[in-house]
Amino acid sequence: MRTFNPLRRHLLGGIGLVGSFLALKQAHADHTDTHLDEDTAHKLVMNCNKADAEYLEHTLFSVGELIRRYSDDIHVVVECYGPGLHLLGRKPGRPVAETLQQRASSLSHYGVDFHACGNTLKGLNWTEADLLPFATVVEAGIEDLMLLQEQGFAYAGW
Repeated sequence: MRTFNPLRRHLLGGIGLVGSFLALKQAHADHTDTHLDEDTAHKLVMNCNKADAEYLEHTLFSVGELIRRYSDDIHVVVECYGPGLHLLGRKPGRPVAETLQQRASSLSHYGVDFHACGNTLKGLNWTEADLLPFATVVEAGIEDLMLLQEQGFAYAGW
């Protein structure tokens, strides 16, 4: 007959918890892995330089449709500058619906990059801390547009 060993039971329970945590972490990593480290067949940079709701709605809808259609075979960058930068603001200075910011955040989880113009940030007296966490600051949005096109990104703007 075995005797009860509380230390052994505690140790085995801890190993089980660690194993469960690692399995969940791996499942999460597999789910959120993107194609960004790979070369994709399609590359697109989209212009986002207005803050009105209809414009932002159409821009984000188009990006979503491209992701649905091409999945991991497309890399999309949304270049936000001028009034379009307010889409990425934690507290936008212009009226931007929270649902549009949530949609942008969701798209970022599918590998869409949102670039924020550093020049516009300075003009608004904002810092990187004023932006949503998925935004990437670039020195100048218009220059970034040009450089991305030189790297083979097609350009689309409304």
